[in-house]
Amino acid sequence: MNQAGTRWSSLPGMMLGLAREMPDRPMLTAWRGGRWETLSWGGFAMKVAAVAAWLRAQGVMPGDRVLLVSENRPEFLIADVAVMTIGAVTVPTYVTNTVADHAHVLGDSGARVAVVSTAALARTVGEAAGRTGGLDLLVCMEAGAPEPPGGRLAEWAALEAAPSDVVMLMAEAEHIPAGRLACLIYTSGTGGTPRGVMLPHRALLANREGIRPLIARLNVAGEKYLSFLPMSHSYEHTVGGYLLPSFGMEVVYSRGADRLGAEMAEFKPAIITAVPRLFEVLRARIVAQVEKDGGLKKRLFDQALALGLRKLDGPPLNLLEKLQDAVLDRLVRNKIRARFGGNVRALVSGSARLDPELSGFFLALGLPLIQGYGQSEAGPVISVNLPWDNARRSVGPPLPGVEVRIAGDGEIMVAGNLVMDGYWNNPEATEAALRVPEGDGKTWLHTGDVGRMEEGRLVITDRKRDFIKLKGGDMVAPSKLEALLVGEPEIAQAVAAGEGMAGVVALLVAAEGQAESLAGAVARVNAKLSPVERIRRWAPVTEPFSVENGMLTPTMKVKRRLVLERYAGVVNGLG
Repeated sequence: MNQAGTRWSSLPGMMLGLAREMPDRPMLTAWRGGRWETLSWGGFAMKVAAVAAWLRAQGVMPGDRVLLVSENRPEFLIADVAVMTIGAVTVPTYVTNTVADHAHVLGDSGARVAVVSTAALARTVGEAAGRTGGLDLLVCMEAGAPEPPGGRLAEWAALEAAPSDVVMLMAEAEHIPAGRLACLIYTSGTGGTPRGVMLPHRALLANREGIRPLIARLNVAGEKYLSFLPMSHSYEHTVGGYLLPSFGMEVVYSRGADRLGAEMAEFKPAIITAVPRLFEVLRARIVAQVEKDGGLKKRLFDQALALGLRKLDGPPLNLLEKLQDAVLDRLVRNKIRARFGGNVRALVSGSARLDPELSGFFLALGLPLIQGYGQSEAGPVISVNLPWDNARRSVGPPLPGVEVRIAGDGEIMVAGNLVMDGYWNNPEATEAALRVPEGDGKTWLHTGDVGRMEEGRLVITDRKRDFIKLKGGDMVAPSKLEALLVGEPEIAQAVAAGEGMAGVVALLVAAEGQAESLAGAVARVNAKLSPVERIRRWAPVTEPFSVENGMLTPTMKVKRRLVLERYAGVVNGLG
């Protein structure tokens, strides 16, 4: 066993080692040329070996940073593993990044090689590189890409056709040290300049060991995982890219949100991961369909939901209610579960706070929605609930091997092999985030999140820096208010504000056709809040927050700081 507690010391060592053990097992499935195509573990290893050999022949050296910009597809993971195997460092970035975003990452990381998926992305990255000194080499997965400024262009087909020795590469991968830098993950965050999180192999392998008991009990070997979140995000990069495949799951790359329903029905995935916003959308669709059906179907649905919530929160059902609930399980919940493929062992929500009312809706309908917690700086998984022990108002117990402390001001601190090495090229930020208390000897990550431990489970209350301090000195947690607001069917998006004001104010984006109903929704939310938390005034925002207008991260988290900056005049007018 190495310091991460696994039989492998690195991600390539694990992936290539598993390919040697189960070469014929299906690994990655993607839509190609009008049909689904599946790549085996053995085929994956052969492609990794070819790409690694080609990159080496072009002069890519250990320690070099390689930008990776691609949608979820097999080539992403092939390139990722190939780069790591030869000792270079991958820098996965979002396909939705602007030219300025790419220029920042290229300039900060010093990457001189880039691998992109499309000609359009090649143009965007090339323009960004022109602002930062150019690129030595640009690889594109499709034809028609332009030459990069100051460098050479290569097509992906040439990489996969390169001569290689997969057996030698497998042997080499076994000796990659656990402490070697594997990747730089640039955190999109909800504001500020993205910083490159330095993750060594041990951090991601520690995450794998942490979720091993959960995966073992779910018994998902040979089952399918539907990959939806962008692989450039730390969560999907770790969990969908390495952890779940390493436990024998076949990864199916979704074609997009508009096809998720059909793909769930076709592939019957055992695990689906998503962000809270997707579950909000799914709930709205289910409720809208029920309202449209009306009559007996609506009455049965409402009763199934009510009894399901009773089973979660009490009081206990009596004998008659238990019989009714069993009938409703067949009449109502089975149909809802069928929408998700009928085989889901766990729906996992991450990246942002999951409102307990939202999770309660799905749990009451028989869908095992669990919430986890993490940060890019921690591999990224810190804690997760369990389907059979799901305290939905918490983010679950810390993973095995993860130590959690609560500081005097409520900040959550984390220690263990999962913790990053620091921020690339940013010693000041590293010093602020990683601290070794005198006499302790352990490096503690200061997460910037505020929370508490309850019966061994972690409860998150807010971001330390996002608290709103009202004029009277009261501190209000905006995430709680925003979750309650978007929980109302009339409200699609919400941002709470009020720093230095007499009371809390809010910016609201109405759901489709609900612009005239916002006042009633706010009134219902205020009835659930203490007087100091209530929304005093609010203003409608006509343009939804989106990735395209810069107000959402690629994982659909609202960039609160940027929203408040853009609508500063409106917010000040409310105060």
